[in-house]
Amino acid sequence: MRLLYTFFIYFYGFAIYLASFFNPKAKQWVNGRKDIFTRINSALEKNKKPLIWIHAASLGEFEQGRPIIEALKEKHPEYAILLTFFSPSGYEVRKKYELADYVFYLPIDTPKNAKKFLEISNTKLAIFIKYEYWYNYLNALQKNEIPLVFVSAIFRPKQLFFQFYGSWFLNHLKKISWFFVQTQESLSLLHHTGIENASLSGDTRFDRVAAIAKLAQPNPLVERFKGDAKLFLAGSTWPKDEALIYPLLQAFPDLKIIFAPHQIDDKHIVDIAGRCEGKAILYSKANTKNIHLHQVLIIDNFGLLSSLYRYADFTYIGGGFGVGIHNTLEAATFGMPIFIGPNYEKFQEAKDLVNLHSIFVVKDKESLQNHLEHFISNPEKRREKGQKAQAYVQAKIGATKHILNVLEEKKWL
Repeated sequence: MRLLYTFFIYFYGFAIYLASFFNPKAKQWVNGRKDIFTRINSALEKNKKPLIWIHAASLGEFEQGRPIIEALKEKHPEYAILLTFFSPSGYEVRKKYELADYVFYLPIDTPKNAKKFLEISNTKLAIFIKYEYWYNYLNALQKNEIPLVFVSAIFRPKQLFFQFYGSWFLNHLKKISWFFVQTQESLSLLHHTGIENASLSGDTRFDRVAAIAKLAQPNPLVERFKGDAKLFLAGSTWPKDEALIYPLLQAFPDLKIIFAPHQIDDKHIVDIAGRCEGKAILYSKANTKNIHLHQVLIIDNFGLLSSLYRYADFTYIGGGFGVGIHNTLEAATFGMPIFIGPNYEKFQEAKDLVNLHSIFVVKDKESLQNHLEHFISNPEKRREKGQKAQAYVQAKIGATKHILNVLEEKKWL
């Protein structure tokens, strides 16, 4: 099975190489790994501190790992942090992250690469975020007796590990030093298979969004844009999400709308502006003299979204008409009704907030308009739903503290 897995990894790498000739993201993936070991070795050769390796697939997983990095830097400055990413969408945004001593792409998961990576890095503790099961790396860590923990892990009965044909993959899980899981269901599944090296920590994202809420800085431009109007924030949207929102311009002419799309390439931004029929201004073109004259503000850069939720009265989180919704917790921590598309079942916090009637699932433009009209007409209901969302986030804070406590108790720190 290992040979078959490794063959697939080589094939996967070759497929991305071919795609790199016409796909910009694949090109970043390939170029970012050129001379990777030379660069890692050059960066680490003067390091005198014991090293903790933290790996995240992409930007979302990084945000889950970020509270742990911050806590480690505060409580254990004697360690150096090596942060790796699998995806360009994580690495390219966070390659200069100031709390990581070293940031690199993860070399592709072959036995040779895994062995070489551990030799160069001299890792003392490995922390993987959520889903990153790279079996050659897992095997190399276990052979070298290096503790490996997974944080914010989540398991479901339909996953490969728990099927009759998944024993090889399950056996690898049994080699992992510790699982910090998000849900009781995940913990029960692990215990049922005989894996006891696990604890219920919750999701570190709650710690992160609580910190974001405390640190959020005022944005005079957005304050000027909103004025005294109600503000509808559409965050991390895709075209199918945006199609539901355009009709709000006519249905609610006094409503201010911010689009913060998931992709900000020129074509997408121009398309959104065109669909807004002259009522929109780009954030990059806005100033205090012109921004309030428009009904729609389009965010055409990265990094602003999390600080904008504080101004919203209603939020739509995109992705629910595609592979799955994006982060709803940043909105929830500021307390407001949240709207999403129907594909949310893989996200525990979204299911919880739906059950609390703080997130509302919309299937078409009519259902979105009906919900919005209800909350505009009933401000007390809007505040009630928002307060429930806020309380939910506050009750879930504390995963990072639990994780560090266990790492210290196990003498891995």
